[in-house]
Amino acid sequence: MVVGVCNLRTTAVTLLFVLSRPIQEETCSLSMAKTVASESPEATHKCSPKVNIMFMKTHKTASSTILNILFRFGEKHKLKFALPERRNDFRYPQPFLCSQVKDYTPGQCFNIVCNHMRFNHQEVAKLLPPDAVYVTVLRDPVDLFESAFHYYHRAVPLTWGISGEDKLTAFLNDPEAFYSPDAFNSFYLKNLLFFDFGLDNNLEVDDPRVVEGVQHLSKRFHLVLIAEHFEESLILLKDLLCWSMDDILYFKLNARRTSSVSRLDPQTRAKAVRWNWADWKLYEHFNATFWERVEAYGRERMEREVKELRRRNAEMRATCIEGGDAVEAQKIEDAHFRPWQPVGEKSIMGYNLRKDIDPRWRTMCAKMLTPEIQYLSDLGVNLWVTRLWGWLIDSIL
Repeated sequence: MVVGVCNLRTTAVTLLFVLSRPIQEETCSLSMAKTVASESPEATHKCSPKVNIMFMKTHKTASSTILNILFRFGEKHKLKFALPERRNDFRYPQPFLCSQVKDYTPGQCFNIVCNHMRFNHQEVAKLLPPDAVYVTVLRDPVDLFESAFHYYHRAVPLTWGISGEDKLTAFLNDPEAFYSPDAFNSFYLKNLLFFDFGLDNNLEVDDPRVVEGVQHLSKRFHLVLIAEHFEESLILLKDLLCWSMDDILYFKLNARRTSSVSRLDPQTRAKAVRWNWADWKLYEHFNATFWERVEAYGRERMEREVKELRRRNAEMRATCIEGGDAVEAQKIEDAHFRPWQPVGEKSIMGYNLRKDIDPRWRTMCAKMLTPEIQYLSDLGVNLWVTRLWGWLIDSIL
């Protein structure tokens, strides 16, 4: 969410430094032996909940909701987070380095890494024990592109000259006229998933390096969630991590109001697929492996678990949320629950905590409703860079 300058010279120097370094003593060689008693009846005597987790938080993929789940689990079990310093991401879009972690010293071990970064496995692996589980989430690249375009285009100067009401369609009709790989923040508007994973987001259609990149990531991640099948994804995550149903309850965070979402016709969708070809091949591959995981889990079993998750979430909505649904930002009474907004807009929805909430549920409900920025502050991150950027944008616009 914090817009950063994509300085190619700096990035090149950083990558050269990373690739040329010998193996250091920074590597996390200690065993994070912390264990958590299982709360899942079906998991009793079969496994122990996993606590060492790398969640690769991708943009515009329902990842903020998953982040909230991880924050709550980590807090509940007093796990050690690798957190960013002064902002809500690890200096994105720079490639991730261990030095970007708050109060980091070489050799430190952490349980959970989960904030936005440009993925760099060599550096991430230094923070976590060898048994860490690597998880990420993908979304249909056309829908992701639509969301990212509307969320970030005011932060990409080359798009400011697009005329007319339907700027997204105008962009896709002639993308090269409004895009340059070297331009400020251009990565937000082409193959954003590929870029997030540290890969080249400007590869041409059918470039063999696209398939190589997909295969590389398939060896790094134990589970890839699919945003369009969010509940099934969480059930697979629960199974992989040996967590309980309580651990994956959620409210949808950082969601846009429906009226701000563009509905693309088939021709425009086809153009978006071609423009984001690398992301499409990535999604195509992991969507297939996702359904293989569902089949292995069992369709009927999955249906029962999803039904139970929906029932429990409905109970929590009735318990926690005033009116039971999300509201627009200006209607959120408590600033602690107001989500970060895209540049020049107020399209992100949030929630009001019930005024008559049962005191027994107040803390849990409040945590479930808390957006990323505020939760990071609660975890002890000084977000002065993020807040300064927000203040500047609000002042200008």
